[in-house]
Amino acid sequence: MTKELGPAITGIGMYAPELIRENKHFEQRGMNTSDEWIRRNTGIKRRHIASFAEATSDLATKAAEEALAMADLDPDKIGQIVVATATPDMIFPSTACKVQANLQAVHSGAFDLSAACSGSLYALAYTYGMHRAGMQDNSLVIGAETLSRIVDPDDRGTAILFGDGAGAVVVQNVQDAEPSHFLLKADGSKGDLLMLPAGGSRFPASKETIATGMHHVQMRGHDVFKEAVERMTEVSVELLQRAGMTNAQGEVDPRRINLVIPHQANQRIMDMVGRRLGIPKDKLFSNIEEYGNTSAASILIAMYDAYHQGRIHKDDTLLLVSFGGGFTYAAGIIQWHLEAPRLGFREKIAQRLRR
Repeated sequence: MTKELGPAITGIGMYAPELIRENKHFEQRGMNTSDEWIRRNTGIKRRHIASFAEATSDLATKAAEEALAMADLDPDKIGQIVVATATPDMIFPSTACKVQANLQAVHSGAFDLSAACSGSLYALAYTYGMHRAGMQDNSLVIGAETLSRIVDPDDRGTAILFGDGAGAVVVQNVQDAEPSHFLLKADGSKGDLLMLPAGGSRFPASKETIATGMHHVQMRGHDVFKEAVERMTEVSVELLQRAGMTNAQGEVDPRRINLVIPHQANQRIMDMVGRRLGIPKDKLFSNIEEYGNTSAASILIAMYDAYHQGRIHKDDTLLLVSFGGGFTYAAGIIQWHLEAPRLGFREKIAQRLRR
């Protein structure tokens, strides 16, 4: 029996800026921390930082070009571009419109999606739904951030955590797609625990907002940590139950999942969520030591690394789970469609991008 057309990821790309900021940078700034402390408490060794010449749309465009090259899809075939970001180039036009112009995706719609660290998962859920509804054939989903622009460089609670980067996937309708499942949630009553207060209509930019640091990320770290663990566990269990991937007692059956890719917020958060779900450590993917927390980009960058490290194979079942400011939190279950990268694949992609 022939399966109906359905959405699947057919190309993936990422970009991390060349500048690397090691943990010793914060020691040298006299921030009462150390490389050992940062590694032990967060799992982070380094993070990539955008140059002054790079904006979020530049990072997003580079990731998108690689994803399109892998999918062998010309930009003028794209039907929609969704950019998940908390650090747009500007309020308007959208970062997605900038990317659309950079790619010359002349037939594409384009918009930004704001859900903080859950952004790329929200964007994937929306895009898969549009494809299932028959309203799109070729979509580009991007998570991109330049978080170094909105953190206080002297605030140990945030400066050590965040990095810059972008991940992108092409979603197309394919003949052998398996059903996907998504669950999106939010709790706006706790938004003040993690926010960037100024720059919008509530607190427009002024001398006062600048002087008081209201244009920097403000986070009550201990409270956010607890919420992240609780909510990521909660949304994962609920989605797995809805998808019929739990046992008779409603407990997660780890045999049904090949790999869990969580938002890369903090290694201790990921480990605690994994333990609560009963997921073996070898099924919990982490690359936080290399990139830090890249917010909306983190799940897509992690997916890219997992694929190229041979941790994901065709027909694998992936559990994606995220948590971010808002609060927003989400989970997704997708089946991986791509075959393993072919020998010389990256060289072929590089040649295409140079043309």
